[in-house]
Amino acid sequence: MNGRLAVIPARGGSKRIPRKNIRTFAGRPMIGYAIDLARASGLFDHIVVSTDGAEVADVARRLGAEVPFIRPDELSNDHTPTVPVVAHAIRACRELGWRVDTVCCLYPAVPLLQAADLVAALELLEQGDAPYAFPVLAYRSPIQRALRRDAGGRSAPFHPEHAQTRTQDLPPAFHDAGQFYWGRASAWLDGLALHADARTLVLDEGRAVDIDTPADWALAEALYAARTRTEEPTP
Repeated sequence: MNGRLAVIPARGGSKRIPRKNIRTFAGRPMIGYAIDLARASGLFDHIVVSTDGAEVADVARRLGAEVPFIRPDELSNDHTPTVPVVAHAIRACRELGWRVDTVCCLYPAVPLLQAADLVAALELLEQGDAPYAFPVLAYRSPIQRALRRDAGGRSAPFHPEHAQTRTQDLPPAFHDAGQFYWGRASAWLDGLALHADARTLVLDEGRAVDIDTPADWALAEALYAARTRTEEPTP
């Protein structure tokens, strides 16, 4: 027992993509990719799905995950943050007598992620004293050159002091890839903010899509199909 727990938060409802977490993606339920990824990493004592929906729970169990509790309604609305959901899962699993030291919150829609990404981020967490570690993607364009638009469509720079700065002279910026978060159990339980003091792993472009809209889903399908073709053995 290494005290590592994977928590896959998967509500039953989704407004923008109905039944997103169990909708078929490239021939199997979307959540199956997260479950298989966690299993392939070999990192976890338990892979738990936190859900409020019976259908999601049934699919998760069929695909090899554990669903030892049903998430309460107060943690299952559109505005519930991630940290309280994971903290609830830690407490519920400890009540079962499980050892929980380190927790990976792995989102259910991660078909492009690789097990090596989970391993690399865990190494970052264990190498230092940061409470969390998670993957990021680089912005394609410098955020210092971003523009704002008014109601009439007129534009102005957010940072006019950088309007003439060469792109190569501006520091790169990154955003949360929206795939997973490693954290110490104490950090989750103490409610520490995910982004305030974390170590980050930079993913290559195309290795992650934060799937929130039908357009995101279509992009993820295209990237997955392209990767599958490149991985097929040459006859």
